[in-house]
Amino acid sequence: QVQMVESGGGVVQAGGSLRLSCEAPGFSTYGMGWFRQVSGQECESVAAVWRTGDKTSYADFVKGRFTISRENGKNAVDLQMRSLGPEDTAVYYCAATNLVFSRLEYDYDYWGQGTQVTVSS
Repeated sequence: QVQMVESGGGVVQAGGSLRLSCEAPGFSTYGMGWFRQVSGQECESVAAVWRTGDKTSYADFVKGRFTISRENGKNAVDLQMRSLGPEDTAVYYCAATNLVFSRLEYDYDYWGQGTQVTVSS
């Protein structure tokens, strides 16, 4: 069973940056994505990267601010977040899908435990 472990969350001031990292041994054949969820709200897709790592897709609300990347040789997929605002405060989850690519939550079968990102104004 694929185990996903996220790291890099924390507290940052508005306008700052954070880099989230997800480690998942044996995940190189999976499409990967980052999702986020605010308590009491639905989980939403933030970004996704193709299985091959050569294509990415982003939610409109993070375009130009967040960058997803993967290094299959290192079993890692990262999310670089810049120009953070209070609206980005959420628990961020790394997830893997057996598909080549997806931005749909229900396509993802494997999830990490999540990492909290808090942006103070």
